[in-house]
Amino acid sequence: MKRAKATQLAAASTPEALNPARLVEADLTVAEAKLSRLLDSNEPAIAEICHYLVDAGGKRLRPTFILLVYRACGGTDAKVTDAIDAAIALELIHSATLLHDDIIDRGLLRRGKPSAFARYGFGPSLIAGDYLFCRAFEVCGRFEEHLVRTAAQACIQLTEGEVMEGRFRHNAAATLADYLGVIDRKTASLFHAGGKVAADLAGVSARTIDAMAKLGTAMGLAFQMVDDLLDILGPEEKIGKPVGSDLRAGIPSLPVVLGVERNAELRALFQNGTKMEGAVLERALGLLRDPEIIATARRLAAEQVAIARSIVGQLEPSPYRDALATLIDDQISREV
Repeated sequence: MKRAKATQLAAASTPEALNPARLVEADLTVAEAKLSRLLDSNEPAIAEICHYLVDAGGKRLRPTFILLVYRACGGTDAKVTDAIDAAIALELIHSATLLHDDIIDRGLLRRGKPSAFARYGFGPSLIAGDYLFCRAFEVCGRFEEHLVRTAAQACIQLTEGEVMEGRFRHNAAATLADYLGVIDRKTASLFHAGGKVAADLAGVSARTIDAMAKLGTAMGLAFQMVDDLLDILGPEEKIGKPVGSDLRAGIPSLPVVLGVERNAELRALFQNGTKMEGAVLERALGLLRDPEIIATARRLAAEQVAIARSIVGQLEPSPYRDALATLIDDQISREV
């Protein structure tokens, strides 16, 4: 049962035969079981919120990425427990940020059902997020100092990225460079840390460790860019939240940044903090769905995928390397 669940959670949109998670299925099964245990608490309310969020699913993209990098770099069974723990720690950090993001954005829907914030409220969700961060560093605690520092640095960047994004909410002056600065911190930092730690644990050279960190950055940037496109293109049943959620929250997503630069009407709507509901929201979404904006956003995401692909190509040929390349390509196919 655990094996089937782990495989399902890690499955991407590719056909089953091409599912990258299949190659690390056994590792993901172990990770899933330990992750579930770490969600438990002496306080039932904390455990309930954590399980409510994490057990709801998600592709477990970060653990799959970390384990594939570890194996593609020649990592063996001898240290796979370390790689699994690293994957768990970063997934716990990611899950904590989801709780905190929904609090900040007042998000009422997550993965197609009421968010933890909607169901349990501000205080309990905040505490549960803190609990997940603590659990993450409990797992990290046995690692060497430089590995713990890598995880801590990712958390610092996540925090800074959240504040940076807040500064640009409803700000039509936000540029593409500003946007990239935000998502480099908020999304790519965990992938960067995951690639770096996985390669380090595999025992490769400093040059390869640096390359895998850069791979993680490109992967994270591509992932967020496609997420931003899905936010305006939908449909809701595919993205698990209302279409235009970022627009409602005043978040300068990729289409918004590109759109306000090109369209004075959209710029006025976004700048003035106009309540994005009903006809106003539909008008704004229509402006953001301009073919030129969509094409530019797709091109920028594809450029990051190409960078990631190029880095992966530097690794020794193996089924794990091929699966990693497929995982990267899946980021673009999510938007098709």
